[in-house]
Amino acid sequence: MSAGGAGLGPALESVMARVAVTAEEVGPRFPLYAEPADGRWTTTGRGSWTGGFWAGLLWLRARYTGAAADRRAAAACTARLAPWVRADTATRGLILWYGTAPAGDEAGATELQGLGARAVLSAYDRELGLVPWGDALGGPRLLARVDGVPGTVPLLAGAGPQGASVAAAHLHRHLELCLAANPGALIPALTFDAVAGWQPCPDPPPGWSRGRAWLLLAVADALLRPDLALPGPAARLGGAADLLVGQLLPAGGEFPAAGLVPPADAGRPDGPLDTSAAAITAVALLKLARVPGPRAAGYAYRAEAILRRLAEGHVTGPGSGRPPGMLLDGCYDAGKGLAVRHELVWGDFFLALGLAAVHGVVDITRV
Repeated sequence: MSAGGAGLGPALESVMARVAVTAEEVGPRFPLYAEPADGRWTTTGRGSWTGGFWAGLLWLRARYTGAAADRRAAAACTARLAPWVRADTATRGLILWYGTAPAGDEAGATELQGLGARAVLSAYDRELGLVPWGDALGGPRLLARVDGVPGTVPLLAGAGPQGASVAAAHLHRHLELCLAANPGALIPALTFDAVAGWQPCPDPPPGWSRGRAWLLLAVADALLRPDLALPGPAARLGGAADLLVGQLLPAGGEFPAAGLVPPADAGRPDGPLDTSAAAITAVALLKLARVPGPRAAGYAYRAEAILRRLAEGHVTGPGSGRPPGMLLDGCYDAGKGLAVRHELVWGDFFLALGLAAVHGVVDITRV
């Protein structure tokens, strides 16, 4: 544990206790988001694009407690993700990486991860230079979205040399598309037209909080795997990381509380916040801190500043009238007004992962 992580132990304990309470409430279903007033979860039967985060949370709890019963619960949940191997969606990266990587070498998770990697590899479109978004979740299939990159990069990297090559191509193509128009802005999603080529989508908007966070996470994973750097644009990865960090966090050594948790839409600075984007960013920065270089210490400092702000300002405590350990103020979809100040399962996962990494429960470079 780093010196900066001192004092975050109670937050980790509280978040892990919340996982156990959630497991009792949802049973065989998958939690999606919880009401801020009472912690009551909205659930799904198959997990949607967030199912891997629930399985991942159960694995993090199993590693935290060391209990055989917790390992069995996590393994059973991961097994329920198997139908997603055959689903046509780039979110298989989110589902099948984060649902298996925290399990370490557990046999069932390892097998599912390999099946998922080969399935995503087979979906690669050489002409487009990426794995398309797919149609399993509805809408047009030929999309490039930033949330189709995190998880996909390390998942593909485990599929041998060909997988590593496709992972690199997939990431670099998204960097070209999403950062091409204006280095100071980011296009979260583009659709492909045979005549017009790639065109920006109106939704999510350019100021979408998780857009930069997701892409930074994917870049961090690639920087931890030198074999993913393509010969031509290899140097762009470090530059992309610096650019995205600069957009996400205030400059200098001081981090005012308001700057550590972004608005859900930068175009609506007075709108709801998004603690899930902050948690994703913290994990990405912890990964970047493991990449040798002059900025490593600064990345670690920023990551722990975010984790501390989340723990002290947005996680419910005892006596609050709500279940303790809830990460509130996550925003599912600001544009639709859906779950705009709620506990989100992926926000919980990345907060738990960041806290677990700071306390040595997991190796952040392997999850």
